[in-house]
Amino acid sequence: MDPARQVGRRLRDLRAGRGLSLSELARRSGIGKGTLSELEAGRRNPTLETLYALTSALGLPLSAVLTVPMSAPISGDAVEAVLTERFEDDAAVSEVHRIRILGGTVQESAAHTPGSTEHIVVLAGTARVGASSAPVTVGPGGHAQWPADVPHLYAAPDETVEAILVVRYPVF
Repeated sequence: MDPARQVGRRLRDLRAGRGLSLSELARRSGIGKGTLSELEAGRRNPTLETLYALTSALGLPLSAVLTVPMSAPISGDAVEAVLTERFEDDAAVSEVHRIRILGGTVQESAAHTPGSTEHIVVLAGTARVGASSAPVTVGPGGHAQWPADVPHLYAAPDETVEAILVVRYPVF
């Protein structure tokens, strides 16, 4: 089964499992009902921003709809991400992503589920990341962390940035 169909089937199952209509998930996520319908049918490839909006509205980590490890990146406006690992224990779900922030771009990300945090280690380039209200600059070999349950951003002011991103979602 192709990746779009797998993600679509998983989204549909998760939505139905929570007793939500297509209209209600569309409303909660800010994603159009037609777009959501196309995604669930596997007729549309989701963007990173769309998947985060939907999984956040469902109260789930991104990895709830993705296979681990992924073979191809999911792209957003400025960030390409490959989920490489998922770890779950009684306290949290942690995801490890290999990310690329395209040079000269900025991606604004909506808040994830309450209590979520993000941690980045920059491998190459210089990134501007963190809570939208207080981003920090991180160069090669540097690292940063920020709350992901508030709007946050990823930017590569100059050259493309290569990094490892860990997203941690508490289990409630």
